[in-house]
Amino acid sequence: MAYLGDPKKTIEVLQKYQFNFAKKFGQNFLIDTHVLEKIIRAAQVTKDDFVLEIGPGIGTMTQYLAENSREVFAVEIDEKLIPILQDTLSEYDNVTVLNQDILKVDINKIAMERNGGKPIKVVANLPYYITTPIIMGLFESHVPIDSITVMVQKEVADRMQVGPGTKDYGALSLAVQYYAEPYIVANVPPNCFMPRPNVGSAVIKLTRHENPPVTVENEALMFRLIRASFNQRRKTLVNGLNNSSELNIPKEVIIQSIEALGLSPTVRGETLTLQQFAQLSDEIEHRM
Repeated sequence: MAYLGDPKKTIEVLQKYQFNFAKKFGQNFLIDTHVLEKIIRAAQVTKDDFVLEIGPGIGTMTQYLAENSREVFAVEIDEKLIPILQDTLSEYDNVTVLNQDILKVDINKIAMERNGGKPIKVVANLPYYITTPIIMGLFESHVPIDSITVMVQKEVADRMQVGPGTKDYGALSLAVQYYAEPYIVANVPPNCFMPRPNVGSAVIKLTRHENPPVTVENEALMFRLIRASFNQRRKTLVNGLNNSSELNIPKEVIIQSIEALGLSPTVRGETLTLQQFAQLSDEIEHRM
């Protein structure tokens, strides 16, 4: 069986189907077997696992996942890839391919039907323009997830794991760390892909917390506060929250709540920890 991780095999398949890369889907196919093996190892895929793969492409990683897991459910948006996947995955009887936009798929229903509602593993080489909505969608819809192991743009991976006061720290860092433990598995240079992207990539594993590291009464409010405080980074936290169209909180409530945490009203959002955002959310909630 010829693995598609071999660049020669990938080129053969692309030529056979006269496939053209679609700019709008941000397609970069992985052509490095070492990286593929690292992803499978990091995801700790076993024969008990049901794996959701997002953006299988021509099936390069799907082959590895199919051999290591109980079942793979692969969601591919580009209909031109569907006949290719039927060919490259024809030897596997434990793979289902769905031609759909992952943001429109009811993953909870799939987890229920295919895995009895038990936590699933998500593995993906994500299109970089849509990484954040996909990851946040998975977490916010409270899909039962064990872990998400994904290839993303290197700077996005960095952003997911940094702490307060750094330039990369933002709403994504806080959201990811609220739901999961991030760990960068490997940095991946552009020459591991076809076509070569213009940026470096990284594999990051997000292991779902059993319980979030902070408790907050109103999770949705906390995330609205976080988004508002980073929407205008150069403004003070008071002004960021006061100017937000998502929030409707009187300015004096914002100031009182910030001072109740022992912080100055001139503080900027980027210096607050996840714990402080949770406390701020609770303070505001009690005053409203």
